[in-house]
Amino acid sequence: MLETLKKLPEDPILGLMAAYRKDSNPLKIDLGVGVYKDEAGNTPVLEVVTQAQRHNIQAETTKAYIGPAGTPGFGQLMETLILGADHPAVLAGRTNTLQTPGGCGALRSAAELLKRCSKNTTVWVSNPTWANHIPLMGDAGLAIREYPYYDRETSGIQFDQMIAALEQTSAGDVVLLHGCCHNPCGADLTLEQWQRVAEVAKDRGFLPLVDLAYQGLGDGLEEDAAGLRILAAVVPEMLITASCSKNFGLYRERTGSITAISRTRVSRDITHSQLCSVVRGIYSMPPAHGAAIVETILSSEELTAQWYEELAVMRNRINDLRKLVVEKIAARGITGDFSFITHQKGMFSFLGITPEQVGQLREEHGIYMVDSSRINIAGINDANVDRLVDALAQVL
Repeated sequence: MLETLKKLPEDPILGLMAAYRKDSNPLKIDLGVGVYKDEAGNTPVLEVVTQAQRHNIQAETTKAYIGPAGTPGFGQLMETLILGADHPAVLAGRTNTLQTPGGCGALRSAAELLKRCSKNTTVWVSNPTWANHIPLMGDAGLAIREYPYYDRETSGIQFDQMIAALEQTSAGDVVLLHGCCHNPCGADLTLEQWQRVAEVAKDRGFLPLVDLAYQGLGDGLEEDAAGLRILAAVVPEMLITASCSKNFGLYRERTGSITAISRTRVSRDITHSQLCSVVRGIYSMPPAHGAAIVETILSSEELTAQWYEELAVMRNRINDLRKLVVEKIAARGITGDFSFITHQKGMFSFLGITPEQVGQLREEHGIYMVDSSRINIAGINDANVDRLVDALAQVL
């Protein structure tokens, strides 16, 4: 049986990680892997996470299953973090949140739920979008279509073209939107643009699916959720997937959530039962450790305040690095306007160079990024920024 299988090509990101590890160049720079890094190039454990983890280890009395939906406390706290305690959908009792194994687990659970709604569901994704969006949705059997989003010529959003495409959607279609810090381009919708998307969603009857993977790493926790809150106040139904990997630094703990906003309390309970059934058929129960850390932090005013501070350090470092690299590029006299990098949000931006130039940076200078020229801004630091800019100048 197994001998009939064909070997698949290596995942571009995972392949890049392997190539970077094999490179013996002591000055190599990793701008490919999408994790936060500090000035020393490490992905640190937040101090607040260490404190919460220590508390949980001492307080834990059982290793029993927590159920397909996870703990109610985690779900309620995540829902408040994402939507706010006074959001109309929350006050109306139309929301329900389940714990999932990371944002990927949330997205795949959403895909399986949508397939139960209709096997002919079409999911529209932005061009470009995070590479794993398409297999997470498509491997569940959903049809994939694209809507225009990023203009590589202007390094901005093709909003008119995006709206024109969304106006071609049909009732029952699903439109996947990035909540903030768009991966891979870093270009985010304005609040006015979110309002326009909400109007089109209500008019056309498509279901918004918002992937919120980077809340707090753009402008702030409240600011980064403002767009999806506008959308959730207008549409009757909506799905939100969230990840705690980036803003809590819990990458390997696989901690995320899926929030369903339904038309009524009755349909909320139906959706909840279906999501629990989906979960039971995929992974049965989510892991408890990471979610318990998040629940401990968000249940404590003191720990929450400490988390805000540590998150602000990460966010401010990323935004300062954006300004630094643009200043260095300008000082080096490189032709072209790279100021768009300072206007974008989160860890990612496109440099706007060709795959051949990306390859040249890798082969000649030990600088690693994916072929699209998407870079992880957090991989830059004071020790490597000049080398990066010098190499870029040579390539260009």
